[in-house]
Amino acid sequence: MSLSKDDVLHVANLAHIDLSESQILQMQGELNDIFKMIEEIRAVNTDGVEPMLHPHDGAERLREDVVTETDIREKAFVNAPETCDSMFLVPQYVES
Repeated sequence: MSLSKDDVLHVANLAHIDLSESQILQMQGELNDIFKMIEEIRAVNTDGVEPMLHPHDGAERLREDVVTETDIREKAFVNAPETCDSMFLVPQYVES
């Protein structure tokens, strides 16, 4: 499959993208390269290959679901110039 210049213009129009002539030619080349890669992948014989759910077939080591981190809010607020109700207070930048 190969995209023509008109195909690229049609896709750009659907996406509401304005392309210059050089961008059209660049996109045409890049998209055609992508289609070539897809055709190469499709050409690979996968008969007898079992589909995988995940590329990493190993078993996951599970640990017990316990709290490992403690509440560090107090440490987080040590260097804060101002706090209120466990929140950082910052200067107002947007005028009401």
